[in-house]
Amino acid sequence: MMGLGLPLNIATGGLQAIESQLETVSKNITNASTEGYVSENANVTSVVSSGKGVGVKVGHNSLVTSPALQSALYAQNAKVGGLTTKHNSLGAVSSVQGTTGSNADSNSDTIGTLPNYLQKVSSSLVKLSNTPSDSGALSTVISNAKALVNDIHTLSSVYQNQRQNAHDAVVSTVSTVNTDLTTIGDLTRQIMSQKASGNDTSDLENKRFEFMSDLSEKLGVSFTEKANGDMIITTQDGTKLPTRPEQMGLATDSQKLPSSTWPLSTSKVGVSPAMYHSSGETDGGIPGIMLDGKDITSHLTDGTLGANITLRDETYPQMQAQLDSFSYTLINRFNDSGLPLFTNGSSQPISKDPTKTAPDGLIDLSSALSVDQKYIDQPSLLTTDSDGNTGVSTNINKVISKGLSDAPEATSGDLEAPSSGLGPNGSFSTGYSGAQGLNQLATALTTNQAQTVSDTKEQLSTEGSVRTTLKSQVASVSGVNVNNQMALVITLQNSYAANAKVVSAVQSMFTALINAV
Repeated sequence: MMGLGLPLNIATGGLQAIESQLETVSKNITNASTEGYVSENANVTSVVSSGKGVGVKVGHNSLVTSPALQSALYAQNAKVGGLTTKHNSLGAVSSVQGTTGSNADSNSDTIGTLPNYLQKVSSSLVKLSNTPSDSGALSTVISNAKALVNDIHTLSSVYQNQRQNAHDAVVSTVSTVNTDLTTIGDLTRQIMSQKASGNDTSDLENKRFEFMSDLSEKLGVSFTEKANGDMIITTQDGTKLPTRPEQMGLATDSQKLPSSTWPLSTSKVGVSPAMYHSSGETDGGIPGIMLDGKDITSHLTDGTLGANITLRDETYPQMQAQLDSFSYTLINRFNDSGLPLFTNGSSQPISKDPTKTAPDGLIDLSSALSVDQKYIDQPSLLTTDSDGNTGVSTNINKVISKGLSDAPEATSGDLEAPSSGLGPNGSFSTGYSGAQGLNQLATALTTNQAQTVSDTKEQLSTEGSVRTTLKSQVASVSGVNVNNQMALVITLQNSYAANAKVVSAVQSMFTALINAV
């Protein structure tokens, strides 16, 4: 009887082990396409007594991971997530800027809409200088000037709308980052508790990896796992992001997990061109992202959150500053030529004060820019001199020879375009010289912004390829190979059938023995 009991115990133990393995394989195959899922191994070990095998033991499942590869993939997720966000946002700018490069239809070099509209104003002024009394030529100048102003208004509106969208996205992303962090914290509590009790934590750990993968798309983070199951999450510069209250020295029950409002906080505001974010004592109007009473906005980089912070605080304010500088220079140089065709939307003189909003300064001047109403009401004033003589080209010729010129005397001193100390906090520069003609300034502005769009697209392509490679490397270590798992199913099924036959044979022998007694 004892001789039959051992093989029966071994076979039934084998059946239980195979059932556990099949359950794990089924779970792996089901989650093969789940982002962040890590392949699990069912651990089965031999049980030996007095040097002889007496069965098998089913242990806790283990995750097949490479912390170094996992961290590299999370960092790459953040880069691609951030660049994707930036690329999508800048698409709105690209759609109104026009194209940069060769125009096959006209065989001319076309760089964006702004230079084109300015060129039309210039061409209509040249035509008017030849026929200063022509009502059609007068109307064309006004029409082209209005089109130029409308284009500048459109650009300014896009910058401001996209900046507001970026801030709104910051607010909503902070909420989802909180949810990810605190869900990780809740899972970590469970993992630590189960580990302390000696229970299997593989499913909980896998869920935690899934939320880490999701978090890494929104923010550049890294993680450290401890032997007791705890997980420490930090930003790319090492700032700790708590996932549960006790990591901040607070009572465990002081915050219900998961939460969309803790540990980070910020608030919605309507973002105006004069507003900016400041982590210092100065209140720029745009709220920071707070952690335990401290502004950590500057520590949150990459991912969708980091990208939207950059778009809101750097990219669009600089674009706005470039356009405001151009608008100021357009007004200034026409005024200097004796033809004040463009105004700041008021009767006040233009001001280049970079700290004040138009009409008192440069900020948002491009939105206030307008064609002087007196020329709209009476176009013939374009060719009326200071003595009241009509149909003369004096002022028109001066605009052509000086206002639109790129000569040093027409682009230097008070006529030079503001190029530094710009923006709501005075920290921006145009990125190009202000001592250029209006046409060159319009081209430089458009080219600079088109380059930002182009660089982002190129970087996204490059970093996307890197992520694809990293994903393949992680998958080769931690991912689910469905073909291998299906082959394992067949092997386990065969093993199950073999063990079942042993059980059946032993049971038959037991029956025969009993009947023989």
